[in-house]
Amino acid sequence: MTAFGTHQSTNPWGVTFDDWGQHMASYPIYAQAFHSLDPAYPTQHPRPVGLRAYSGTCGQEFVDFPNWPEEMQGGFVKVRYKPTNRVEFHRWHESGFGYDEEYVSNLIFSRNLSFIPVDLRYGPDGAMYVCDWYNPVKGHAQYSLRDERRDRVSGRIFRIMPKGAKPQKMPQIDGAPIGQLLDILKRREYRYRYWAKRELRERDPAMTKAAIDSWVAKLDPTDPRHRHHQIEAVWTYRGIDATNTQLLGELLECDDHRARAAATHQFRYWHDQFDNGPALLRKLANDPSGLVRMEAAIATSYIGTPAALDALLDTIKHPNIGHLSYAIRTALGSRTIEPLWKGNADFTAEHPELAVFMTAFDLRQKMSPNKRYSAKDAQFDTQKNLKVVKISAVKERMLYDITRFEVWPANRSV
Repeated sequence: MTAFGTHQSTNPWGVTFDDWGQHMASYPIYAQAFHSLDPAYPTQHPRPVGLRAYSGTCGQEFVDFPNWPEEMQGGFVKVRYKPTNRVEFHRWHESGFGYDEEYVSNLIFSRNLSFIPVDLRYGPDGAMYVCDWYNPVKGHAQYSLRDERRDRVSGRIFRIMPKGAKPQKMPQIDGAPIGQLLDILKRREYRYRYWAKRELRERDPAMTKAAIDSWVAKLDPTDPRHRHHQIEAVWTYRGIDATNTQLLGELLECDDHRARAAATHQFRYWHDQFDNGPALLRKLANDPSGLVRMEAAIATSYIGTPAALDALLDTIKHPNIGHLSYAIRTALGSRTIEPLWKGNADFTAEHPELAVFMTAFDLRQKMSPNKRYSAKDAQFDTQKNLKVVKISAVKERMLYDITRFEVWPANRSV
């Protein structure tokens, strides 16, 4: 069990992955930037100030089945059960320092608050299936578990298919030959690839590795998806606990920054099998792509050597904001990297860029929009005779410790 990304947050719901393996969720949205190893217990990473995150999303799925409209391809569908109840379509946008989402429209919306979409998934026919909790009461903390309004027997599943679209025929996966399963990895549909890799993990590892080696050697370099096919092979190697450093090394040097970022993500696990591992990590830390530098920063927390710290400091020398900045900060605070620099006056004096980065990061933390008062709120707090009431919960009971208090009405003299 590897503990990473721990910070003050709600449940990390809605976990899925885009075409290049970028981890997304709802809290936070771009979860890929939150993979640095945790600080020493019980410390947590700092709050992700300014990085979008929200709860109430349990399921998300990227649109990649060809029987869905072309204009929706590459976007994703999410179900939200609070504070609203709808099935939404979003776009997934890359910036120089991470990814973010853009709300486009609703696929399903209901004024009936019993509609509580809690999950969705593509089925093998290319239709999207939405699980509806369908209950007049939602939440385990907002209402009593014994609330008589709770419906314990009802529920609905919606099947969404674009108008005029035909069901798609699923390729054979269960019992299919290894070579046939590997060819499924060339498909655009993520779910087919995911199911194929799950099946391959059940096969004989030695036979599967030999088949992957042969499959990789025969890939067509002129295929527009060539680099993606290679990354799929890397993921499949890991699924059977095998390696191919030659393939990963090629991807780390390739011309597609998305493939380099995905390969750098894997480098954190295979780094010790490279003779030039430290030099390679240093190069990745200075990559022109912010996504690659972000993955390199996170990788340093898994490697945890003085050479890894040197590479991490290189990432500071390049522009870094948003998700990239957060990845650097959390790598610096990880249980493997922090002991290498914190409290070492000679080291920090030798690397003044470290103090500059930490000061700038801390300043952004203090400027959190969540901590700002509006002018109206600030004016309200200047009034006389305000009463401050602090209410807490009674331990292990669903009760408040203060149930009644008295105040004077506004504009009345005391």
